[in-house]
Amino acid sequence: MPLLTPPQIDFVERRRVAHFATIDAAGQPHVVPICFAVLEGAVYTAIDEKPKRVEGTSLRRVRNILTRPEVCLVWDHYEEDWSRLVWIQVRGTAALVEGEDERAAAFAALRRRYPQYRAMALETKPLIRIAPASVRSWSPGRDV
Repeated sequence: MPLLTPPQIDFVERRRVAHFATIDAAGQPHVVPICFAVLEGAVYTAIDEKPKRVEGTSLRRVRNILTRPEVCLVWDHYEEDWSRLVWIQVRGTAALVEGEDERAAAFAALRRRYPQYRAMALETKPLIRIAPASVRSWSPGRDV
């Protein structure tokens, strides 16, 4: 059962970027902006072909989830009018997706959201699934 409410899903779907936090083996946090897609209550993010210092499974976020799968995602909206601020935080568990059907569905969802992905060979790269365990949100002026 999805943990995000319909208003939260609507808010998240209108964001282009989420902030993805992992923890390394020593307990140190690591946060990166990610592209994402929400599918059947889970959040997916691909390791894409943008230039990186190391290959897919050597990326810090991938190494971190392999040792400590507890993660956090944040989507937010900021304006100078603080009555319009919003944030949603999802805490959950991340894993690399191996199943072909799940990978195909997630890549299709990512390509619908991000035209840049249509020319990338995502299928050759790691795919991360975040399974939400809890959701927190805040806004002084909206139902989220």
